[in-house]
Amino acid sequence: MIIVTGGAGFIGSNLVRALNCAGHTDILVVDDLRDAHKILNLSDCRIAEYLDMHEFATRMAAGQDFAPKVEVIFHQGACTDTTEWNGLLMMRTNYEFSRQVLRYATERRVPLVYASSASVYGAGRDFRVSEDCERPINVYAFSKLMFDRHVRQVTAAFRSPVVGLRYFNVYGPGEAHKDKMASVIHHFREQLQTGDEIRLFRGSDGYGDGEQSRDFIHVDDVVAVNLWAWQQASRSGIFNLGTGQARSFNDVARAVLKWHGRGRIEYIPFPEHLQGSYQSYTQADLTGLRVAGHNAPFIPIEEGVPRYLDALG
Repeated sequence: MIIVTGGAGFIGSNLVRALNCAGHTDILVVDDLRDAHKILNLSDCRIAEYLDMHEFATRMAAGQDFAPKVEVIFHQGACTDTTEWNGLLMMRTNYEFSRQVLRYATERRVPLVYASSASVYGAGRDFRVSEDCERPINVYAFSKLMFDRHVRQVTAAFRSPVVGLRYFNVYGPGEAHKDKMASVIHHFREQLQTGDEIRLFRGSDGYGDGEQSRDFIHVDDVVAVNLWAWQQASRSGIFNLGTGQARSFNDVARAVLKWHGRGRIEYIPFPEHLQGSYQSYTQADLTGLRVAGHNAPFIPIEEGVPRYLDALG
């Protein structure tokens, strides 16, 4: 059996679909379906079983096994709202639950591949996987960093490979349920469905209008690296997962406009509530990932944006 936490979510459901394509159907999906819209992400997937995350946590705490043999756990489940300031919720979901999953996996010698986040780097410009570069600026980032730190502290006791992947800005099919936390490509498309303007922030943090830049990575690439991390199955570590190339919001907006064949960009004031908690620039340092043996190229936005919009129809 393969366990995918957050399996009804954006990245999790794409991962389940890829596992199906590789011939795997003995899959346990773990999720929280209080927002049942996510279940549509699994409508074309084949899974063996579903468990609510709280039931999953209860059974782990009781030491129960979920199958005679678990091949791998892909831990994608998390509260991903970077604007959420309920620290109790964040730490229970992203830190304490993740520690349970880690303990369960390592005690049973099951490989674990888990989702970390580039948000741990905060507003800095150095994106190496190093404690010197980690400066979270919101509670979401803090919860992710605390689990990464825990993983580092207990590395010597691992009985099986544990791989953390620090996702940069992921986009692609299956993210509609994320609402305000969906990618800018999703929001740009919605804006063009109701008007002729894509709205970008005016200049901030020394960047010109719309020139704030992020490392945008297609979900297909994220899924491919998750599968690679499982298949290489001998190296533990925390790795950045982006394209290694920052692109401006202007670049992304132009790619969306080109696909639609109409529209224009409008620049709006930078929101006050995001002052001090916004990453104006991200770019993954891929040194660790490349040294570990992942040498495949990543999809540029000129290809990834049309692929995504074509999938949406």
